[in-house]
Amino acid sequence: MEAAKVIVVDDEPAILNLLKEALGKWGYQVVCASNGAEALDMLRNGLFDAALTDVRMPDMSGLDLLRAIKAHDESIEVVIMTGYPTISSAVEALREGAYDYLSKPLMLDELRHLMARVMERRFLRGEVHTLRARLGEELTVNELIGNSPPMQLVKDIISKVAVTDSPVLIEGESGTGKELVAAAIHRLSERAKMPFIPVNCSAIPAELLESEFFGHVRGAFSGAVADALGLFRSANQGTIFLDEIVELPPTLQVKLLRVLQEMQVRPVGSTKAYPVDVRVIAATNRNLEQAMTDGSFRQDLFYRLNVVRIPLPPLRDRRDDIPALVNHFLRRFNRRFRRDVRGITPEAIMTLTAYDFPGNVRELENMIERAYAMGARDQITISDLQILGRPTVVTPSSPAKPIPTLAEVERELILKALAVFKNDKEAAARALGISRRTIYRRLKEYGML
Repeated sequence: MEAAKVIVVDDEPAILNLLKEALGKWGYQVVCASNGAEALDMLRNGLFDAALTDVRMPDMSGLDLLRAIKAHDESIEVVIMTGYPTISSAVEALREGAYDYLSKPLMLDELRHLMARVMERRFLRGEVHTLRARLGEELTVNELIGNSPPMQLVKDIISKVAVTDSPVLIEGESGTGKELVAAAIHRLSERAKMPFIPVNCSAIPAELLESEFFGHVRGAFSGAVADALGLFRSANQGTIFLDEIVELPPTLQVKLLRVLQEMQVRPVGSTKAYPVDVRVIAATNRNLEQAMTDGSFRQDLFYRLNVVRIPLPPLRDRRDDIPALVNHFLRRFNRRFRRDVRGITPEAIMTLTAYDFPGNVRELENMIERAYAMGARDQITISDLQILGRPTVVTPSSPAKPIPTLAEVERELILKALAVFKNDKEAAARALGISRRTIYRRLKEYGML
């Protein structure tokens, strides 16, 4: 197994040398940085398992670096070190996502045991991910990646609604992760040990919908050679996720409304009703108010489902999350393809951040997977993301445009990022994967400061 990769950040050379020697002896791959900006440059060019960082450093504090690391790659475990420990700083570090907090002078035995726990945690997470994937349940254990304000709002709603049994309606464009959100609600609920059954309502033939949903008895129709429970009874005591709920035909909408009101189902061909205890989560990529207006969706069913509403933001509205999502997919595809792609070039991440992603997170995932399928082995580059670089079609009436230089592309991306983030230079720099200092330097070069 490849040694775990650790980055150590401290402005004291003696501390860096001590930790590099100790961690190296314990079997870790170690790189050192003397400040936060240097550490972030290293993180953008490689995948790391853990980070050890001092709190008091010039330019960027350890807590600021912690936030930047978690925005870049949430899976990195961060341990905070300080010679000035206080309860408030420890609480803040843990609240921001630090794994633990150590006081200086460091006790190497304590650090060694702590690092062993960090790596055990990462190993167990990887094992669970692998086992779930083999069982076809990878979707139910994926983390919701992203700490942008829109995603924080989604996570807050999930944490509040998960402990209840109320119906939930998830709205969002195709590819935004509606099933992930439904699975996260189920996983955090008291029903987590019971079935989670996702159903794509648009994928089931209309003539089979009632039987699929509510079951049937033998002989109920041609081909019904045995009794069938149906999806609702199969999900008993668990959660059923009805994706693309607006695609249900009106007749089934009526029967679904009755099930939600009475919490019992009647199989096709049966005179007996069976009680069910099922939480219903529905989702749609269409405007349900418009569907009610044009008569394709029942108003009473809408109000029955719309107890808690979760609007999922498109990826173009949470560009800050793109670097973290890219790193998440790199780790996944490194496992699947058995490679060690160590990161993505700054030019490629800038290009991704400036792209609008009509297919949302699913499109980003497909881009990264395609790069692997086409042979990426070291870093993902712009040339690996061919969907973003379609050649210009030249016609007699539209002369070919000159190919822009890298500097011109960089300028365009920086200005577009500043426009997206309303001139917030720190947010634009974070989204582009560069330092704020670089933003200011470039703007001076452009004569805009």
